[in-house]
Amino acid sequence: MSAVILVTGANRGLGLEFVKQYAEAGWRVIACARDLPAATALRELAARYAQVSLEALDVGSPTQIEALAARLAGQPIDVLLNNAGWLGDRHKQSLAELDYATFEEVLRINTYAPLAMARAFMPHVLAGSQKKIVVVTSGLSSLTNTARFGNLYFYRLSKAAVNMAMRTLQAEVRERGIKVGIMAPGMVDTRLLRSSGYEGPGVIQAPESVAAVMRHIEALSQDAEMTLYTGEKLPW
Repeated sequence: MSAVILVTGANRGLGLEFVKQYAEAGWRVIACARDLPAATALRELAARYAQVSLEALDVGSPTQIEALAARLAGQPIDVLLNNAGWLGDRHKQSLAELDYATFEEVLRINTYAPLAMARAFMPHVLAGSQKKIVVVTSGLSSLTNTARFGNLYFYRLSKAAVNMAMRTLQAEVRERGIKVGIMAPGMVDTRLLRSSGYEGPGVIQAPESVAAVMRHIEALSQDAEMTLYTGEKLPW
């Protein structure tokens, strides 16, 4: 029986690449996207791979999270991959503006949603054989590395907060056999990175990042450390 992974934010970038590579590896993939009609590339992948099924899900909506968990009741999930993320308008999270509505949106999607997903899909993960919950974080969440440049206040806060949420979750569910992963994919050439305004060195492509992250998910322990795609353990 094939292993099963649920991927959020699967319509583009890293999420789309996770769907592709896991499908190619023979996994059954439950690919979730907020706007399925507009997710052309994802729908093409699903047409190519019979083991890819599509689900509409806006992770910013707790009601939709609970509804999807109920609809998938009884479905074991080996890996719950919280990939969906939102940078937010970088100008609205600058010190000059600090727009509160943007703050709420970024925190809801990047911090609350992975924790809400973990709660809603806990029975599914417990029924799986691998019992893994993974969040895609960012190296920008590291307090140690923050001195390099400023701005992106809300995004950084949201990722640092989700790291703490997942670390706390690991402490709570360790005795139930669940492993929690906190994965930093690196500076990947995606729409999110481009919208951040970053133009420096070290940018990699999604296939390289995803292949590496998948290896770390496979070898996941119960330490809940922040792991870069290279395997390096990032400072908090």
